[in-house]
Parts: sequence; structure tokens; C-alpha cells
Amino acid sequence: MSDLFYWQSLNRAMDAEMAADETVITLGEDVGLYGGTYRVTEGLMAKYGEWRVRDTPISENSFTGLGVGAAMLGLRPVVEIMTINFALFAIDAIINMAAKIPFMSGGQFPMPLTIRMPGGIARQLGAQHSQRLEHTLMNVPGLRIAVPATPQDAYWQLRQAIHSDDALIVLEHELLYFSKGDVNEKAVAPPIHQALLRRSGRDVTCIAYSRMVILALEAAEFLAKEGIEMTVIDLRSLAPIDWDTCVQSVQQTHHCLIVEEDCRFAGAGAELSATLQERCFYFLDRPIQRVAGLDIPTPFNGKLEAASIPRTEDIISAVRQMLGTPGGQS
Repeated sequence: MSDLFYWQSLNRAMDAEMAADETVITLGEDVGLYGGTYRVTEGLMAKYGEWRVRDTPISENSFTGLGVGAAMLGLRPVVEIMTINFALFAIDAIINMAAKIPFMSGGQFPMPLTIRMPGGIARQLGAQHSQRLEHTLMNVPGLRIAVPATPQDAYWQLRQAIHSDDALIVLEHELLYFSKGDVNEKAVAPPIHQALLRRSGRDVTCIAYSRMVILALEAAEFLAKEGIEMTVIDLRSLAPIDWDTCVQSVQQTHHCLIVEEDCRFAGAGAELSATLQERCFYFLDRPIQRVAGLDIPTPFNGKLEAASIPRTEDIISAVRQMLGTPGGQS
């Protein structure tokens, strides 16, 4: 058991897979000599050489396309896109190539391609560098999406992604890289797309992913002092979604709150709300509620930026209002 930063757990996962399988390579901007923007590939070029750890030009569509071709020919490339915002330049390689080639080839070409990209709102990076594009990627059949919220899951899910024969995107939140947690490298990992129960409660089910899981747990701790017990489910995956875990919990608590940093309109929360409403209609005491980012470009001003995405107090307020407790409305 080790106490590791999120970025260190990703680094160890990369190191373990590269040591075990010489077909695993990584490529992207600054992944070699610099060790990656968030140090995830630190030390790997010195250990495995520049053929397997490749610095690339600033040309996302080109090097992502190179990853697609390498995967078709039997390698297991891990492409690092410096930020999810730059994935917009690689959208053709991701959507038209990686997601579709296995289907269009009748399975002749599997796609053992992992694409890592940091996302989410960091701190005052401006609207063009603060996008959350889960909603875009979720709407692409053929892509799988993992969203690790803890160092342990970052370690597990990156290794599992590299083992996968499907195109798999690992979304890493920029504000989680220097979060710390226990990592057991020998523990048996749950399936990569299985949701996990982070906290059990009788009154309401809160479903979240990525950094919002951390905020949901903070809210649950606070609410417990008021006698409100909230279940917190960490989705861990946005494509596919583990519906069974979510449905089972909602059937027990009869209340559901969905928390996401992404914009409210047509986001992951909208799909979660629609499907859970269909599957749990007769178990719900009240309509499913959502706490989400505002439908605006992210402001640069620090206070406005913070107000544009869910905060712990927003989750607390939403639960109180749903349950009709003091501070909320019945």
C-alpha cells in the first residue's frame, strides 16, 4: 500500500504496463523529455527509450491518427492529449477512425487505443481551456470512457484501459492530479466500467463522477451531522454506465440527486436523469434533481468561475430542498 498523488498512480500504471508488454507505447506533446504536463510520463523516456515514449509536434489530429494506425497494426498506444480542449483538433481521428474502424472492418481491426486527457475546470484558465466535453464523447458509439476520481482508480483504470481491445478514453480532472490517496497495486481491481458505492445512506442517492465525487462525499459528511444519510455513488465510467448499481440504490432511498461539473443542458446528468426516471419511476418519492455547471462559457474571473460549477454547499442545499429539511423547502 502506497500513499500516492493521482499523477503518481497514473505514472506507476504506465510503468507497469510498459514493463510487462513491449507493444505498449506512449506519444503526445512533451511526454518524453519533459515528462508530461502533469508529470504522468516522468522518467519513462529514460527507462524505455524514445521509440516507445515519443514527443510529437503540436498536431493533435496527426498524432492521434498515428495512434489509431499503430493500434490497427498490433501495438497498444497510449496517446496523451495535453488537455481535453485540444481534443477538438483530434475529433476526426477519435470519432471517425478510432470509434468506427472495428465496426466498419467487421472486427478485423480491433482498436487497443487508450487516449488520456485532462479536463474539467482548473483555476482561471479561461473559457477555451476550461471545457468539459463528456457530453460530446458520450454521444459517439464505439468509444468507452473511464473517469477515475481517486488515485487507486486512476491506477486500476489506466492499466485496464491499456489491456482493452476497444478505443478507450481516460478523462482525468486537472484538479485531481495532486490529490493523494492509498494505492494498493496488488489489489484485485473491479471491472473498469463498474460504479462503486463510496458511502451508504438511507435517505437519498447522490450519483457523481470525477471531482464531483469528492464534493459529494464532503456534502454527505456535513449532512450526516443533520441526521441526513446520503449514499454516494462514483460512476467511474460514462460509457457504458453501470445502471444496475444506480437503480438498486435509488430503489432503496427513493430520492436521487445527480451532480456533474459539465453544463446542465444535454450533459451526462441529463442521460442519467432520463434513464433512471424510466427505470425507477414507481420507486421515486420525488422527481430526480440535478446540480450541474451553468450553461455559459467559463468565466476567467475567479469568483465567477467558482460560481459557475457545483460547490459542496450547492449539493447540501439541493438535498435539503429535496427532503424538505431546514434550509430547504418541502
